[in-house]
Amino acid sequence: MGKYLDPKADLTFKLIFEHEELLISLLNALLPLDEGKQIEHVEYLPAELVPENPGKKDSVVDVRCRETGGRHFIVEMQLNWNNEFRQRVVLNAAKAVVKQLNPGEEYKLVQPVYSLNLINDTGFESGPDEFYHDYAIVDVAHQDRRIEGLRFVFIELPKFKPKTIAEKKMAVLWLRFLTEINVRTEEAPAELLENPATAKALKLLEKSAYSEGQLLAYDRFWDAVYRERTFYDDGFRKGQIDGWEKGMEKGMEKGMEKGMEKGREAGILSEKKETVRRLRTLGLTTEQIAQGTGLTADEVVRTLSEITSGE
Repeated sequence: MGKYLDPKADLTFKLIFEHEELLISLLNALLPLDEGKQIEHVEYLPAELVPENPGKKDSVVDVRCRETGGRHFIVEMQLNWNNEFRQRVVLNAAKAVVKQLNPGEEYKLVQPVYSLNLINDTGFESGPDEFYHDYAIVDVAHQDRRIEGLRFVFIELPKFKPKTIAEKKMAVLWLRFLTEINVRTEEAPAELLENPATAKALKLLEKSAYSEGQLLAYDRFWDAVYRERTFYDDGFRKGQIDGWEKGMEKGMEKGMEKGMEKGREAGILSEKKETVRRLRTLGLTTEQIAQGTGLTADEVVRTLSEITSGE
């Protein structure tokens, strides 16, 4: 195996980004911050303010910006995409807004919340190179008009290619760090080793720095991730099969219903033809046959024509 562990695991990601300078570097590189509003200092939220998630795999680091206006930041590493993830992200960001005010405090004290979500999976209906998704509250008719307060960024790591954002060097380095370094890596790329931030992060990833207990916890984490993905994939496939079977069943039911309905209609039509034929044989006029069968005079004439042509 290689020299490093995977930075996307719960254990390693937390260990790396509990270092303030590394977290600030990551946030400044990947968030859509206005020029001149880069993060200078962050204060980590107390544990009880970290958004609650079963399994504690989804919300990895939760930090608050203090020196650049009090903005709040939530960082999540999501390894398996699922349909509930986006809703959970919105809920976590909303909690971060609500918890800023104490009873009686003025709303003007509420500071913007940025939610940065790194996803080691694909879940957006977008092109193969569209890995960066930036969501803000905008006017539907006038996209340039915004309500500041909530910003969501989703980054699909498997879609990332360094050439797509070459103009943002630090963003490229952090995304390369998250996508290229894993347990098979024996030698890290020179560009990551030369940069002070990613070089320090790589040092924190070296297997030799972890105890036997930490390595066991690391392996168990990945086992849980793979089980979750397997269950999801199996459930998705089962849903497809069930849907196909139900569709076939409904199709057959509808087909049988239509067939029986057509059969009944054909039987009724045959009986009416036979009645019209017999009444005509008895010498009844078209009007009399119409009265006796409930058909219109035109229908009687048409039926008699069909009978004659059939003979």
